[in-house]
Amino acid sequence: MPRPRKVPPRPEDLPTIGEVPDALWERVAPIITAWDPPKPTGRPRIDARRALDAILFRLRSGCQWNHLPQHLPDDSSVQRTLPRWIALGVLDRIWASLVEGCDERGGVDGQWQSADAAMGKARLGGTAAAPPRPTAANAA
Repeated sequence: MPRPRKVPPRPEDLPTIGEVPDALWERVAPIITAWDPPKPTGRPRIDARRALDAILFRLRSGCQWNHLPQHLPDDSSVQRTLPRWIALGVLDRIWASLVEGCDERGGVDGQWQSADAAMGKARLGGTAAAPPRPTAANAA
């Protein structure tokens, strides 16, 4: 019996892992327009809202750029947008605006915190015979 074919999920079936809600976009759009206006000549840029969707998806999922879902803009276009926004300070200004909005609503509860980590394979398999690092337990 053959394996059933995997059907890729439709964009409307995916959870909103990187979709910017309308209320958030209304707060963010003026910042992007003010600090990264489109150039008067040359090729038109990709839609800023879709670029932000793609950046958020990439940051939250950890996927590779070339594995962005089909409903998001081209990976190379988004890959050029992110460093430009970082260099122009767009993301810092967006963050500051969102923190200001949190302060207006009573701030963030500092009791709850979260940590995240990423693990990957050692390049070329690592070294099997590496000596252990000295710690208090094995220093003697």
